[in-house]
Amino acid sequence: MKVQSSTLVHLGFGKYVRSDHVTALIPVEAERGPGRRTFVYVDGHPDPVIASRTEDTIVRDMVQEPREVIQARQQQDVLQDLLQDLTKVNPTVRRISRDEGGLDLEQLERRIRQVLED
Repeated sequence: MKVQSSTLVHLGFGKYVRSDHVTALIPVEAERGPGRRTFVYVDGHPDPVIASRTEDTIVRDMVQEPREVIQARQQQDVLQDLLQDLTKVNPTVRRISRDEGGLDLEQLERRIRQVLED
């Protein structure tokens, strides 16, 4: 498992730490209860932060890619597939699409290329 760097990890009750600054996770044994599940040791802090989430949940969030990154990658894949298919549309269909349907496939191709280049 590899920790995702510079990702904020939710510890519960509005507490967040950067994933690459967490040095240790220790389950709370004594006085465990609501709001007291895990001691989170953070680089540069002598005392642990008390998290209301379990160590397993925190570790999962530390090693998993954020949903936004996964969604962005999927969206780029869809745009690349669409662009590849658009290049196969013949000029007659492009003209009919533009004149009769109001869909300018050349403009759409340009917009997709701009998005993919950024």
